[in-house]
Amino acid sequence: MKFYKIKSYAKINISLGVLGRFKSKLHKIESLISFLNLCDYIFIKKIKNKSHKVIFFGKFSKGIKKKNTILNLLKILDSNKKLKNQKFLIKINKNIPQKSGMGGGSMNAANLLKYLLHKQNLKLSSKEILQITSKIGSDVFLGMQNKSSIKYASGKLKSLNKNINLFTLLVKPNFGCSTKEIYKEVKSFSKPIFKPDKKINLNRKLLLNLKNDLELIAFKKYPILKKIKITMEKLDGTFFVRMTGSGSTIVAYFKSKKYALNARKLLKKKYKNYWCILSKTI
Repeated sequence: MKFYKIKSYAKINISLGVLGRFKSKLHKIESLISFLNLCDYIFIKKIKNKSHKVIFFGKFSKGIKKKNTILNLLKILDSNKKLKNQKFLIKINKNIPQKSGMGGGSMNAANLLKYLLHKQNLKLSSKEILQITSKIGSDVFLGMQNKSSIKYASGKLKSLNKNINLFTLLVKPNFGCSTKEIYKEVKSFSKPIFKPDKKINLNRKLLLNLKNDLELIAFKKYPILKKIKITMEKLDGTFFVRMTGSGSTIVAYFKSKKYALNARKLLKKKYKNYWCILSKTI
């Protein structure tokens, strides 16, 4: 049997507001989310075996823990007898860095679950999908649809009809940020920007005025991130620059591919040992 190939796209937070905490102590997050044409590749096929086999390879496969999102998903589905004793060989080519703020592992689990639902006739209700994804990670549910969306503090997700269509230049230094450690330092909360009952107009003014509440915390802990952002803001043609998620990737947004390509040349010279890649929102 041949492998089936799945694209698992990187998620970015164009904005991220921390509005409070739930009783569970998890933070209430409001975020404008989009996806990039940067992706991991998942290869999957059925095998005659007593257990699943998961293999990570590629540039960013080193150090992935045995307790990862893919194995967690399979374990949950097996424990609920949803896979009917079917076993899979899964190989994942990791192009999305770990601890980068782009939800690589979460998106892997989301896209594998979508494959099982649509190609392997996995039967799950909407409630079951929400329960399963929340057990794996708070971002997993976001990957169930590769569309620009607003995530409200309530957890509700609203897809946007309009694509954002921006070129992006991503720079990640040779370290990652721990989501847990960054959120632990949150001491104050923001007010909501997006209202569920109002039409969202993603105009230039709104995009420029959005922010990521976790930047100040990450910049205090890792001053180099602030320096990278300032450098990127000075590049010709930059629309705006913002950290995604809890870091450590800093993203510059451009309306023109020409400006993005020129910026990449400059940054590759300045940050020779850092990961620097051109991409585009989808």
